[in-house]
Amino acid sequence: MAKLKTTFFCQNCGTQYSKWQGQCTACKEWNTITEEVIQKPEKSDWKTPANTSKRASKPLLINEIDTSKEARLNTMDEEFNRVLGGGLVPGSLTLLGGEPGIGKSTLLLQISLKLPYKTLYVSGEESQKQIKMRAERIDPSANHCYILTETKTQNIFKQIESLQPDIVVIDSIQTLHSDYIESSSGSISQIKECTTELIKFAKETATPVILIGHITKDGNIAGPKILEHMVDTVLQFEGDRNHVFRILRANKNRFGSTNELGIYEMQGSGLREVSNPSEILISQKDEDLSGNAIAATLEGMRPLMIEVQALVSTAVYGTPQRSATGFNAKRLNMLLAVLEKRAGFRLGAKDVFLNITGGITVDDPAIDLAVVAAILSSNEDVALQKDFCFAAEIGLSGEVRPVQRVEQRIIEAEKLGFSTIFVSKYNKISLKPSAIRIQLISKIEDVVDLII
Repeated sequence: MAKLKTTFFCQNCGTQYSKWQGQCTACKEWNTITEEVIQKPEKSDWKTPANTSKRASKPLLINEIDTSKEARLNTMDEEFNRVLGGGLVPGSLTLLGGEPGIGKSTLLLQISLKLPYKTLYVSGEESQKQIKMRAERIDPSANHCYILTETKTQNIFKQIESLQPDIVVIDSIQTLHSDYIESSSGSISQIKECTTELIKFAKETATPVILIGHITKDGNIAGPKILEHMVDTVLQFEGDRNHVFRILRANKNRFGSTNELGIYEMQGSGLREVSNPSEILISQKDEDLSGNAIAATLEGMRPLMIEVQALVSTAVYGTPQRSATGFNAKRLNMLLAVLEKRAGFRLGAKDVFLNITGGITVDDPAIDLAVVAAILSSNEDVALQKDFCFAAEIGLSGEVRPVQRVEQRIIEAEKLGFSTIFVSKYNKISLKPSAIRIQLISKIEDVVDLII
C-alpha cells in the first residue's frame, strides 16, 4: 500500500501549508489550519477507464469555432432567466449560495420540476421521500425530473452515464466526496476535487450543472475561494427568513450582467415570481403620512419604484442619532450636511432615521432626491402627494445632478400611475409622455419650494 501523503489547508481561505501553524498568513485567521490526506490512486477520466486513450484537443482559429448549437436553455422561470442573462448556457457551472432555510433547495427543485428537459436532481442532504413530499406541494404533475440521493461522485457519474440528463442539479457541493481524496466531505481538498470532476463532465458533455453551496457565518460561500473562481456563475439567494420575499443576485456571471435582480415571494406552494417588484416595495395605505417619498431606481436593466421612509425628531440625548437601513449611512450624513448648508434646515440637533422598504439595499445615486424629500416631509410634518416620484442625484454644492437612463424611469413611473416625476433639468429627455408631468429642477432650494 502506498504511503499516505498529507498536507495542511486553511479551512477559511484554502491556502496550503507544508506544516501546521497557528495563524494563516493569507487571511490572518487563527486555528483554521487542519491536516488533510491528499494521496490519490491512479486517476481515470470521469467516465472512461484509466487505460482508454483519448485524443487531445487541437487549437482552432477563433473564426472557425462553431457556436450555432450553443443556444441557452430556458429554465421556464423568468426571474432566474433574467439573472442568468437569458437562460442556462450548455456546459456551464452555476453555484447558488445562501443562508440555511432561505429556500435554495426549494428554488432549484421548483425549477427542476418545471423544466421540459430531462433533469437529474442529486441530493446529499435529503431522502427521496422528503424530496417527493416537497415536490407534491410545488408541482405534482412533473414528469421530467429524476431524483438521486447519493454523495459519492463516482456513483453519480455512473447514473449520469445511464440516464444521460440534459441538466444536473447538485444539492449540495459540500456533501459530495470522491474516492481520489481521503479526507472527509466538506473539506478544502474534497470540494476542489469534486468541483473539478463536475467541471470536466460539464465541459465535455455540454451539460449545464447547478450546484448549491453552503455559506459561512460571515456570509461567504463555504470552502476555498477558488471554488468561486472555478465556476462560471455565482448566484446569491438572500432575504430575511422572517419575511416572505427573497432576492436573487449574480455576484459573478461569465455569460451576462451581474447587475440583474430576481425577486420571489415564499408561499406554501413554493416560490412565486414577482414580475412587478413595485407592488412589494411601495406600501399600500389610505391616509397621507409625512416622511414617505417614492424613488424611481434601477437594478440592472429593471426599473423599480421603491418607497423611502424618513423620521426626523428632536434628539432626546445630547448627541443626535443617524440611522439608515438599506441605504449608505455616510451618504445620509452628506445629504443632511447639504440640506443644512444650502437649504438652511437646522438638522444638527435632531435624530434622523431612514428606511428603504421591502428589505432591499439600494446603491443607485438617483435615490438621493427621494431621501431629501422624505427628510424634508418628516421635518415639516407635511405629507407629500402620493403620485409624486423622484429620480436625481444631489451634489455637494446643492445642485440636482442628472442620472442614467432617466427615460426608462419615466416610462415605469407613468405605467404605475404617477402624475409627476422630479428629475434634473440637465437630463436630456426626448420622451414626450402624455400621462405624467416631468418637473425639471436644478438646485436643492427648488425642491423645498415645490414639495413643501
